[in-house]
Amino acid sequence: MDQEILTRIENGVAVVTLNRPDRLNALSPAMIAGLTSVLAGVAVDPEVGCVVLTGAGRGFCAGGDVQVQAAAATQATHTQPSLSAEARADRLRAAMEAGRLLREMAKPTIAMVNGVAAGAGLSLALACDLRLIGRSARMTTAFAKVGLSGDFGGSFFLTRLVGPARARELYFTAEMLSAERIVALGLASQVFADDRLEPETMALAARLAAGPRVAWRYMKRNFKVAEEGTLSELLDSETFGMMRCRETEDHKEAARAFVEKRAPVFRGR
Repeated sequence: MDQEILTRIENGVAVVTLNRPDRLNALSPAMIAGLTSVLAGVAVDPEVGCVVLTGAGRGFCAGGDVQVQAAAATQATHTQPSLSAEARADRLRAAMEAGRLLREMAKPTIAMVNGVAAGAGLSLALACDLRLIGRSARMTTAFAKVGLSGDFGGSFFLTRLVGPARARELYFTAEMLSAERIVALGLASQVFADDRLEPETMALAARLAAGPRVAWRYMKRNFKVAEEGTLSELLDSETFGMMRCRETEDHKEAARAFVEKRAPVFRGR
């Protein structure tokens, strides 16, 4: 990874930072592999109750590294590809696992969007459960501008957030969205002054990390079924989740705290 992905854990929160600030954190192949590895690790780390994804410097993530893509495209016109189309497809699909991990890990995930989130960078932000942005935040699908169709699950996430017609519009036009427009479209839950973005995000993340972690797991499973399955499948999922959560120490503690008129102290079990 060569420090292109930075990770720290504090107060039960894993902060994962894309660290190529000189390139607005554009994704290199090594960076993508490192991000996937880090996310897979924090997803199963019992010390982590919430994950924050952000970018170093003045941008969140500018998407794929266009300079690298241009060099690869030039090389491809002069040489025969060393890998078959199927092998190249398998490699690209594996690279996109970062988006799935952010969406499906059994922990809340937050994108702390400072500056621009474009292309695959936007897809990664949309994969998170929540997006908090600074006033300087900008978002764009960007793919059309470089003659690409989109990756990292952005089409899936954006369609579910803004609806199919608006998602198509944003992909076709590659409009650059201001912070105000981002919030108006429902792509972010809150916007803060740039100097307040990190403390506000970390405060929320710490609160979630200290929450009922088993309940978070089943909430996330319910939402996945709600997006992809039938009502009957969702009701089955909710039934199992409720039964499991009622057995937890956290639920019993919360019930006692309610009766005793105090705040519950969750242990994540």
